[in-house]
Amino acid sequence: MLAYVFGVVLFALGICLSVALHEAGHMVTAKAFGMKVRRYFIGFGPKVFSFRRGETEYGLKWIPLGGFCDIAGMTALDEVAPDEAPRAMWRYKTWKRTVVLAAGSVTHFILGFVVLYLMATTMGLPNLAGTPQIAGVQDCVRNAQTDEEFANPQCQPGDPAPAKQGGLLPGDTVVSINGKSTPTYADVTAAVQPLSGPVSFQVERDGKTVPLTIDVVQVDRPVPDASNPQGPEQVIKVGSLGVGFARNFSYNPVSAFGGAGAFTADMFGQTWNRLLEFPERIPAVVRAIFGGERDPNTPVSVVGASRIGGEAVQSGLWSLFLLLLASLNFFVGVFNLLPLLPLDGGHIAVTWYERVRDWVLKLRGKAAGGPVDYTKLSAITMVLVFLGGAVTLLTVTADIVNPIRLQ
Repeated sequence: MLAYVFGVVLFALGICLSVALHEAGHMVTAKAFGMKVRRYFIGFGPKVFSFRRGETEYGLKWIPLGGFCDIAGMTALDEVAPDEAPRAMWRYKTWKRTVVLAAGSVTHFILGFVVLYLMATTMGLPNLAGTPQIAGVQDCVRNAQTDEEFANPQCQPGDPAPAKQGGLLPGDTVVSINGKSTPTYADVTAAVQPLSGPVSFQVERDGKTVPLTIDVVQVDRPVPDASNPQGPEQVIKVGSLGVGFARNFSYNPVSAFGGAGAFTADMFGQTWNRLLEFPERIPAVVRAIFGGERDPNTPVSVVGASRIGGEAVQSGLWSLFLLLLASLNFFVGVFNLLPLLPLDGGHIAVTWYERVRDWVLKLRGKAAGGPVDYTKLSAITMVLVFLGGAVTLLTVTADIVNPIRLQ
């Protein structure tokens, strides 16, 4: 229980750090361009303490679920003192305002990459894509009536060793079998199981494609009985290579940059897909609140993510803990760039709308249109704020009454 509580608190602190860095990104870039930053606070609600350095007040509030960076004149509607007017944010060039607005998300991306880099150099990165890279080649393959016999074969002289005898080496990546592409190790297993005898393989080794012929052997293997999952396993004949696939990739401090970069790109793709699926998963969250089974692919709140982080620490799954923290940063960073007010991406969209509009007006020989009147966008903004609040309430409720669990 103590490990669980420690994990929850540690994950919550990680979220607080992410928020602090997000707002710090806005603050640092704004100050670098000469904009006036009035306040930089972590949290909401009553003030715990604050102090002033130069023209900026720094502080902490009681509810550490967010924060804010108060930049003078973020929009033309913001009230500014006479001495602040020349340094109001809306007066600055479009690209400078864009940098300041995007800096919050960029800090999430940097933090996520740093987490992945540290994982790569210490515990390695998980093979989430299922790349069929060979981790080990067994000395033999034998019939197995139980999982124990399968995991620990007792090799005897003369036992077949298909992968070893066929020339497969640790580090090879299986590209195709009998001309059929095998992008994942699940594809390799599915392709090999019905086969027997000489089989044509293409593997990638040191950047080159190497053809191999491997004599696949049919052996007994225990598998769950599909008609009675809770009953005893059944034994069937399947084709076997005698290999283990890499479930984790290890790196040195130099190669970790490339590994973490590729993994970051994959996570960006997964994050985008989750965003596209987000609306259709909300009904499942509602069903979970009223007693339905909680789909592990449904959205989670900060509460749910912290609970999962706590369970990961309790189970000793630090890689899962760190992956969750990195993925949360990527998700928040990408989500915050959506062109919707009041998100930073919405402000960026308005900023560039002003720039393009004024460019068109200039081509037509007309004067610039001036700053956008945000009051005309207030209705849309309030609708989005309401929807965001409703989704947050739903996910927090589901994470309390019917949380996603690791076990």
